[in-house]
Amino acid sequence: MIKFFRNSYLVQYVTIALLLIALWIPSFITGNVNTAWRSPVTPLYNIVANLFDFWPPAMLIFAMVLMGFETLFFNSILVSNQVIGRVNTLGAVTFLLMMNLVPAQTTFYPFLLSSVFLLMLVHTMFAIYQTPRPELYLFNGGLFLSLATMCWFPTLLLALWCVVALSIVHKSVIRLHLIPFIGLFFPYFVYFFIHFLKGDLLTVWQAYADFFNGFHLTIQGFSWLKVGLMAFMLLTLFIPMVMPQIYSLEKTIAVRTKIAMSYNLMLGGILMLFFEGDPMQSGVLFLALSILFSYYMAWLDRLKWANITFVILMLLALATHYVPLFV
Repeated sequence: MIKFFRNSYLVQYVTIALLLIALWIPSFITGNVNTAWRSPVTPLYNIVANLFDFWPPAMLIFAMVLMGFETLFFNSILVSNQVIGRVNTLGAVTFLLMMNLVPAQTTFYPFLLSSVFLLMLVHTMFAIYQTPRPELYLFNGGLFLSLATMCWFPTLLLALWCVVALSIVHKSVIRLHLIPFIGLFFPYFVYFFIHFLKGDLLTVWQAYADFFNGFHLTIQGFSWLKVGLMAFMLLTLFIPMVMPQIYSLEKTIAVRTKIAMSYNLMLGGILMLFFEGDPMQSGVLFLALSILFSYYMAWLDRLKWANITFVILMLLALATHYVPLFV
């Protein structure tokens, strides 16, 4: 299984497309569309969701196509940053499974749109290590994060990840830490100025104030299935730490730095699971796990247990989508 996706031919891309369709078919059968996520603090998500009000299935079709785009984009990011080999689709299939583990993820929810900009943010932060003048990258990173928050506001927490990532790449100049926040606040300045001209700035401002006032951590969205899935993935991730001899890892400083940044992103993702709402839709953890799993699977020498783990993950994803149709 893993050896198959260590190639990048037409057959791999056809397999990934078929897996995407297989994971999304139950959502079309059940009409898995929810408009309750629209909020004054998700203006960009609201605009896109409103475009598909005329026909709910169109929203699902758009969401599935968007997931397909993100899958290929994610794979290209890993390849260009040497996290996986040049001729490889492991990143794509891993991302696809991680981001579609349960039915709650196969619909048009805020994080799905937000993750487009988060992928751009990750790619930008990875590139910082390799440039002597990162100012433009940092501004772009803040801009991408800002657009992500306009789709799913809790991603604002990743501003802290940007600060930590800068420390990891040894760019600890205070001026560089401030640049991402300029990019972060610029779209909001434009957004608030537009509402100022429309005369409803106070209403929008109150919506953000209500979000912060009502914000709290909770475990209400968890179930045994969700806890089990996440525990399985996290435990699997610790195998490289206790059995490093089964990996021929790419150990250049640049790649190791990007993996360290990904571990920090994973820690932020774990915290975001406890935000209000379904933890499976707080996808930062699954984004980070996709990077780390792809990295370790790409450089694995002994494939037996990894193939078993990979098949189990695929079967679990398919089961969580199809079993509810028959019970």
